[in-house]
Parts: sequence; C-alpha cells; structure tokens
Amino acid sequence: MLSEPVITGMGVASAIGQGKSEFASALLEGKTAFGVMRRPGRQRDSAYIGAEMADIAPVPGITKQTWRAASLSVQAALLVMYEAWGEARLSEMNPRRIGLIVGGSNFQQRELERIHEDYRERPEFLRPTYALSFMDSDLCGFCTAQFGIRGLACTVAGASASGQMAIVQAAQAVLTNQVDVCIALGALMDLSHWECRGFRAIGAMGSDRYTNEPSRACRPFDSNRDGFIFGESCGAVVIESRESSRARGVTPYATLSGWGVTTDGNRNPDPSVEGETQAILNALDASRCGPAEIDYVNPHGSGSVVGDDTELRALRACGVTNAYLNATKSLTGHGLTAAGAVEVIATLLQMQSGKLHPTHNLENPIDPALNWVRNKPIDHRIENALTLSMGFGGINTALCLQRYR
Repeated sequence: MLSEPVITGMGVASAIGQGKSEFASALLEGKTAFGVMRRPGRQRDSAYIGAEMADIAPVPGITKQTWRAASLSVQAALLVMYEAWGEARLSEMNPRRIGLIVGGSNFQQRELERIHEDYRERPEFLRPTYALSFMDSDLCGFCTAQFGIRGLACTVAGASASGQMAIVQAAQAVLTNQVDVCIALGALMDLSHWECRGFRAIGAMGSDRYTNEPSRACRPFDSNRDGFIFGESCGAVVIESRESSRARGVTPYATLSGWGVTTDGNRNPDPSVEGETQAILNALDASRCGPAEIDYVNPHGSGSVVGDDTELRALRACGVTNAYLNATKSLTGHGLTAAGAVEVIATLLQMQSGKLHPTHNLENPIDPALNWVRNKPIDHRIENALTLSMGFGGINTALCLQRYR
C-alpha cells in the first residue's frame, strides 16, 4: 500500500510575482498590485478594482504560433506547469503514468467575450478553432500536448474551491494507482465585465468604496471588508507517493496528510458553519492530527462579510484557535478557481522559509483574540498547516499539510 501523498514540485503566477522565488519574496514583503483593471473586456462603464499580472513571456520549447493561439488562462497554465514539471523532474517519468487534474470551469470568459464581440457582425469568419477553445478541456489539451502527458487528464469544478478540489482528486488518483504522479492545476479565471457585474450584483465582489485608494480595497477579516477583490493567479503542484519521489531522489515540500470535502446542499453564495466545520474535522481526522497540533492556518479569507465570519466560527467550533493565521488573498486578491492551489503554494513556501507573510489591511480584525499575522512578517516554523477553501453552491474543502519527515 502506498504511503501518504507528498508534494514535490510547484509553479505559481500572480500579479505580485511570476515563479515561486519572486512570489515568495513578494509575500514576505507584503507586496500588492491592486488598481483599476485595464485588460480589454474587463470594464464597461465601470471601474472594478483588481490585481492583474504582467505579460507572460513564452515558455521555453513552445512555438510562437502555439503561444499566440493560447488564451491568457492557457499561457498562465503553461508557465506554472513548466516550473512545477522541471522542479519535480517529471521528464524522468513514464508519460503514461503522469496525470493532470485542472481545477476550474468557465475560466476563459473574457477571451470568449472578446471573440463574440469581434465576430458579432461577421460570424462566417469565426476561426474554426473556436470549436475547441470554448471548452474548458482545451486547457488540458494544450498542457498535455506541450508536456507529453499520456495518463489521465480532466477538469474538476468547485467554484472557488476548485484549486483544492484538483489537489484532492490528484492525490486520490495517485493513491488508487491510476498514475504515479499527478499535477493539480488551479486555472486562471479570466473574468469579463459580465462576471464582474454579476459578482457585484450578488454582493460578493467589493464595492466602489475604495476606487480612489485601490490598495485599501482588499481587506479579509477586517471589520471594514465589503467583498472580495479579484486577482489574476494560477498555481500547479505535483502530487506523488513517497516511494515515487525517492526513486528519483526528489525531496518533497510536505506531506498531504489529510483532507475533507463537504457540501451544504444548496446553490447559494453564503457558506455554512456546519459545512465548513465538518470539512475541517474530516481533514483533521484523516491526518490523525489534533486541533492543538495545527500551528498555522491559511484560511479562505475572501473578504466576504458573511464568509469571513462563518469561517472563523468554524475554526473555533473545531478547536483550532491557537494557530497563526494570515490571509494570502489580502496580497494576491481572490483568484477564484486558482485560489486554493495558490494558497497551498503560499503555505508551502512559508513552511520552507520559516516565516509567515503579513496580512494587508488588517486594521480591525473581526476576531482580535485569534493569533493574526498582521502588518509585518514573523518567524515561525510550520509543522502542521491547515488550508481552507469555499465555493459557491456550498462546497467546502480543507487540507492538512505536514512538514516532510
């Protein structure tokens, strides 16, 4: 029987840094990149605040033609896959024993909106590849073709929990011997002005309160929060068994010691204490880790008025009250489908560095008694971490990460 899955490689891209080294430095510096978003198709008589990435340079080994045909979501996926692939030395593996799980759905909305606008008056000239590119599975196609993956490949949707859902599915694929190694990718969700308008209308996305001070808009767990602030991001982690990593001489970042996934049985955007509590308890039970042993929590922390409060109530209900907490989204913004994967990467980088990043704009915590990392980084050796995600439709996920021993 295989041992617990381990994480042996990662790749990350966000508005505050592309590549794990740049991203790690930006986290510890408390760097942000919020402003009024400028990408074509993001605004229409609006001034939505968000964090947009710098242009992505072509990945080595990819043709100019292929790169030009790739959407922003695909370019980001190829970038982070390239970093994770190289770090985990996957070129030494049998490609038929490598899998890919893409977390997310409907993640190329801005790209599709621009195509629809461009061809609205001349639909007969629509490029034939649209028949491929409008499907989420096209991202799987790009990535498996570029890296020669021949094992399983699919997408899994869990709204803002998609990144963590991909990690869970990848771990299960390894544990059930479907593949020896599986890459979990949290895909970049490329919002158009339609999704921004919808999120604003439902009360999920932050208001115009800080239009003139964008850097103050994203404030998870602060009493003045009023919704999430979008941030472009993408992340990939490599999951495999200890045995597989030892065979190649690759040292893992951490052990994925347990996870929990629950649903609230509704289609609403508001989470429940019961659902989140059960996901955390399931993860702790699977990892054989008591609540007092968790010394760091990377929460979902979207900045939702209801969501942040619900999440802290769930942590208290589970007895996870002594651990340090910070909010990665306060620096990166909310990556939606990518968030869960990116925040696992942020956790692993902090575990590696022995430092915890600050939480931006945490001026008046809604629960000041908890052990917050506020306006500056602190030294801390993470032994057992808990990372949380929540998705619309009542999806709750929790992962336990243990320092590799």
